[in-house]
Amino acid sequence: MKRMPYTLAAALTASAVLVATPQLAEAGSWTPAGVVGNARPTQSRLTNLDHLDFLGDTVRPPAQSGHTTYRLAQEPAMGVLWTYADHQADGSYKRVGGGNYDAATNTYGQGAFNADDIARAAVVYLRDWRQTGAPSSRRSAYELLRGLTYLQTTASGPNKGNVVLWMQPDGTLNPSAEPAEQPDPSDSDASYWLARTVWALGEGYAAFRRSDPAFAGFLKERLDLGVEAIDREVLDRDGEFLQVDGRETPAWFIVDGADASAEAVLGLAAYVRVDGTPQARHVLTRLSAGIARMSGGDARTWPFGGVLPWALSRSDWHAWASQMPAALAAASTTLDRPRLADVAARDSFTFDPFMLTSGGPDNGRLPSRADATQIAYGVDSRVQALIATGRTGHRRASSTLAGVVAAWFFGANASRQPTYHPATGATFDGVASDGTVNQNSGAESTIHGLLTMLALDSHPVARSIARTASVRRYVGTNLIEAETGALSGDAKIVQPASSWTGESQYTGGKYVSLRGGSTATYDLGRHRRALLMPVVDLRHGSTGVTTFRAGRTLLGTVRAGAIAASGDSGGPGALLPVTLPRTLGSRAATVTATTVGSETRLDALMVQPLVTRVVLGGRRHGTAVLRSAATSTQRVRVRVPGAGRAQVWSYDGRGILQRHKRASSRSVRVTIVPGGFALVRR
Repeated sequence: MKRMPYTLAAALTASAVLVATPQLAEAGSWTPAGVVGNARPTQSRLTNLDHLDFLGDTVRPPAQSGHTTYRLAQEPAMGVLWTYADHQADGSYKRVGGGNYDAATNTYGQGAFNADDIARAAVVYLRDWRQTGAPSSRRSAYELLRGLTYLQTTASGPNKGNVVLWMQPDGTLNPSAEPAEQPDPSDSDASYWLARTVWALGEGYAAFRRSDPAFAGFLKERLDLGVEAIDREVLDRDGEFLQVDGRETPAWFIVDGADASAEAVLGLAAYVRVDGTPQARHVLTRLSAGIARMSGGDARTWPFGGVLPWALSRSDWHAWASQMPAALAAASTTLDRPRLADVAARDSFTFDPFMLTSGGPDNGRLPSRADATQIAYGVDSRVQALIATGRTGHRRASSTLAGVVAAWFFGANASRQPTYHPATGATFDGVASDGTVNQNSGAESTIHGLLTMLALDSHPVARSIARTASVRRYVGTNLIEAETGALSGDAKIVQPASSWTGESQYTGGKYVSLRGGSTATYDLGRHRRALLMPVVDLRHGSTGVTTFRAGRTLLGTVRAGAIAASGDSGGPGALLPVTLPRTLGSRAATVTATTVGSETRLDALMVQPLVTRVVLGGRRHGTAVLRSAATSTQRVRVRVPGAGRAQVWSYDGRGILQRHKRASSRSVRVTIVPGGFALVRR
């Protein structure tokens, strides 16, 4: 499967849920200030389901072979969810489907409702019901699970257990959408929507098991069909490995993704924890083992302790669907496998501090910030991963970091404005790197905003920090584009036909080709002591060797051919940051790259301070996260806003507390162990 960066436009793949009233369903639009909805939130709760209720609808589908649901004859109407909600000039929202709309047939090129969002919306209502006991949420979860299982193919044959992605407004299924998606037809193979269906059915079965055994039994039957499909279509390659630029990656992922597989694992863990089948336990065991193998790097080397999402690339990380640590933490407790929790902790406590202090949960670190758009799906995925990791230990560190991530919803983003509105329950569809806000509020954004709010409502520490939502200071990684340098010799700027390489992306759509005898010199500007990481498109067979110097100081060399053959990689070469061994001094003004041999493709330079930080302030409080990439203990000072004494917690890269102290001064002295991080709260 060819995986492109998840752009803000693509991020509008949203969902739908049960509507609050027939009048709303007929109108198809609402003004947030004028809708009461279920009126479930109280002053003390952040979670407000009004907008999600508005996105909901019911359908009575025509008879369609291979598709049915629970008590269809007795209850012909079932719950669905509109995919998008377009913001109108008067502040209201209009529900729409995906693709081109044909008014004559009342159909969309894709459809009005989709399985991805129906499944995740069901999870929202399930969690709200279990958290609050609200009968309305129980009913909405029930109806959405009925609608979701109607999309599952039950007819005998190779597609049994798979899921059709799209449904038209009248309930007609659309297995082959326009534009085309993979797989096509959408129920012809394992897919993201199968993974999310398993997630919803697993949590649904666990929730209804005692209160409605008959419905739970139906969910179990459908969940087992999904498990069988994964076993048949994905684990047929269990134990095989892909060869990706010299690294072995598992061949037994759903759509080659640790990300998609992780969302299935969330449901499988919930199922197996109560009484799942041996087959479900086997699938859970093998998927989680594969996800754990995608972990790599440390505080100084890519991917900085993170779990990569795509088996066909060593260069691609994205925040959306990055629930791999959440899945590993859940599988660890369910299967009693502590090593899985260790991998989750490395991601949460080594990678997340890097991410937070270098700009936040971007759509695309490929490997530099090629797509710095941020959306609710990505933010929530990181929040859920931290909360889940906290259940395996290290709760203070997990909750605090989760609160810092979740502050995105309350203004800690490039727009400096809230993206979630507790009074209405609407979450904006995303924020571009320049601060432009997409004020639409489709299903996906709404769902993941609410999943974070549910987490915050049950974790007071994270909630308190999330409301401290003004970014006061960043000291993070600086990116210098290769094409901005002073070039000489046989050095030239190349703009390829596409910035997408097949497995990663050139930032700025260009790179610099350096050949024997050529040089490139870069102004560094003001910076602290730092690691220098040239981002190079490594190509097997290249003889290019590029030496980097700051003045007379040799920082290190990069061998452009120091990579195995591409093998199963999504594209030729591997665009990777190479950490140079010598630290860049704070007084270094320029860096010069000199190449001998054949071509070196230089995309950018990452200048990463040995200690990075992000400082939040607001509501008379302040929070700072500091992260070290040094090989020795670092002692630094940080100014943290707020009143009263500050508390300082210092952790290693596994989230284990090293020291705790209180400080009364405005400038707080912080000690950080090598590869660790510190949290300061006032």
